[in-house]
Amino acid sequence: MTLRPFHLAFPVHDLAAARAFYGGVLGCAEGRSSDQWIDFDLRGHQIVAHLDPAARAVAVENAVDGHSVPVPHFGVVLTMPDWEALASRVAAAGVRFGIEPHVRFRGRAGEQATMFFYDPSGNALEFKAFGDDAMLFATDEEEVTI
Repeated sequence: MTLRPFHLAFPVHDLAAARAFYGGVLGCAEGRSSDQWIDFDLRGHQIVAHLDPAARAVAVENAVDGHSVPVPHFGVVLTMPDWEALASRVAAAGVRFGIEPHVRFRGRAGEQATMFFYDPSGNALEFKAFGDDAMLFATDEEEVTI
């Protein structure tokens, strides 16, 4: 099976700020756009920032491995070198992390490097990487060798 790109549309309160963040900070190529929306290429996936001047992010959090994870959120599973490079790029841009880059579930099923940060409209993003991609859907019932 070939993995197909996903499509996600989300609200932003300012298209210029979204363009600077997704295009400038995250390095997403821009696709089609209008005065109401912008398509971005997020590592082969189509995300679309739609203008809603009244947009306000929902502030819900769930406990995951000792951290308060914002819900909803979106992002991409990267390779470890790409994840490390993105963490450095985001920090260098002065973006504040909601959850600092770290390894969660260390030594357990699903061990992963993860980080959370917010776009200028308050949309939460999570980027993660696995030392072993087999851990992506691993459960505690499976034998784990890390």
